[in-house]
Amino acid sequence: MSTTPETAPKRGSRLPRLARRAQLLEAAQEVFVANGYHAAAMDDIADRAGVSKPVLYQHFPGKLELYLALLDTSCEAIVAAVHEALKSTDDNKLRVAATIHAFYDYVANAQGAFRLVFESDLTNEPAVRERVDRVTHACAEAVSEVISADAGLNREQSMVLAVSLVGMAQVSARYWLASADQDSLQQQNAADLVASLAWRGIRGFPRSEN
Repeated sequence: MSTTPETAPKRGSRLPRLARRAQLLEAAQEVFVANGYHAAAMDDIADRAGVSKPVLYQHFPGKLELYLALLDTSCEAIVAAVHEALKSTDDNKLRVAATIHAFYDYVANAQGAFRLVFESDLTNEPAVRERVDRVTHACAEAVSEVISADAGLNREQSMVLAVSLVGMAQVSARYWLASADQDSLQQQNAADLVASLAWRGIRGFPRSEN
């Protein structure tokens, strides 16, 4: 459940440290997603969480550290989802579909965490750029391992194909969310359409007999 001024704990209420940290991250995500990094203020995040600024600073020394902690959580979520999709079946057609759907699920999440990863307004900050690049690389690495093992391609060849699949998934998912008529093209159908395109391409590299 999202934190709102009505549901946020009253100032002064005590929570275990981990619970308080989770609460602050949830509030920060709402503010950063709504306003972007530059327009977000620590005052706004503290108000959203129902705490004082000193309490916020006890957990995070500054706005950048708070943003990076939230970005780490968001990056880990999509990487974990891709790994889970790849492990969900040994059928490569279904693997492709599951991976595409993982990106669509991530982008369609009402919390909007994907905007921190794929639409950040702070990519000129090296620590942010490194994390954004790392999530794409980590997802592609996971996909490339399957491609290499099944098609007998070397790492460089497998990574080019994997990066292409990851890029197709996340860019199309973001386009669908922002631009598509979601009544006529629902999430399931959009992801299936892109999965079909991806499979028609990747199936041209047959399983290796080695």
